[in-house]
Amino acid sequence: MSGHSKWSTIKRRKGAQDARRGKVFTKLIREIATAARLGGGDPDSNPRLRIAVDRARQANMPKDNIERAIRKGLGAGDNETYDEVVYEGYGPGGTAIYVQALTDNKNRTVGEVRHVLTRYGGNLGATGCVSYLFEKRGLISFDRAGIDPDALLEAALEAGADDVVEGSEGVEVVTRQAGFESVKRALEARGLRPLSADLTLHPLTTVHLTGKDAETMLRIADALEDLDDVQHVYANFDISEDEMSRLAG
Repeated sequence: MSGHSKWSTIKRRKGAQDARRGKVFTKLIREIATAARLGGGDPDSNPRLRIAVDRARQANMPKDNIERAIRKGLGAGDNETYDEVVYEGYGPGGTAIYVQALTDNKNRTVGEVRHVLTRYGGNLGATGCVSYLFEKRGLISFDRAGIDPDALLEAALEAGADDVVEGSEGVEVVTRQAGFESVKRALEARGLRPLSADLTLHPLTTVHLTGKDAETMLRIADALEDLDDVQHVYANFDISEDEMSRLAG
């Protein structure tokens, strides 16, 4: 499993996300509204909105909140809109960091991202400095509990997935971007319900981190994800699950 996926799974298992639920909902509402504004309010014809709505449901967001966010994106209520921005930089050991944000104030957001990176010894880089190290892929994640990995592997490969990667806490189904929706639907049709399903940036190479570098990288990831404007953080770190569990504890 990729570093960020392992870290997210471990935090979810330990309940570390519960205290952040309000902030998570705010980010999801912003993404849903933006997706609706850019591509329309019908999830069936707007893939970005469909993914955002699925993510909101996985986070147990109430249906009314989702519908209000869509209406907001279509022009109901205030006229608040957000710009999509990307920031690239480096962390411990030369780890590549790629940040996607939605903001109504680019100066504020870049300042906050730079502050987090600088605080932990990283640095903000120029546009394009690390983007080539990532590839957009579909990632469908399952908790190992209650899942037969062999059955999942068979179903995923039959549906056209590229790979199935097992970890001690979870199993990831990796797809091409174009095949993401069809693979997800095929797995759900067989009663396999994912913890999460999203289009993500998958690292083409990874940097193995241990000790202080591992701890610092996870602090950077958490601090960036905690910023109000940041939607997604991707980094090409590889840290053992045992070490992640120890740091999460």
